[in-house]
Amino acid sequence: MRHWDLNELRVEPHQPEVLHSEGEGRSIAIQLPAGERLQEHQVHERAWLVVVNGEIEVDSDGETVRGGTGFLSVFDPNEPHEVRAVSDARLLLLLAPWPGQGHPSRRVA
Repeated sequence: MRHWDLNELRVEPHQPEVLHSEGEGRSIAIQLPAGERLQEHQVHERAWLVVVNGEIEVDSDGETVRGGTGFLSVFDPNEPHEVRAVSDARLLLLLAPWPGQGHPSRRVA
């Protein structure tokens, strides 16, 4: 068993920490300072975004929602979205299956 205390991790802004990346999924801790954002992007995998602490706004498909500690959002593979930190926010991003269909690491030479 591997385990982490997400509130105690030393995660620096702009330096996401890959916690686990084996088998079927990948987990990443992100520290997003107030006022900053993960600009509109999309990933090849289904993505679960959990707010560990802080508050964020998420834009996806023309909808904006706000969430704080305990907030969970799920994005379909290749669904564009943007995340903004209303306050300093600690996030957990889970991606599965890893790597997803179309991910550059899955390309055959």
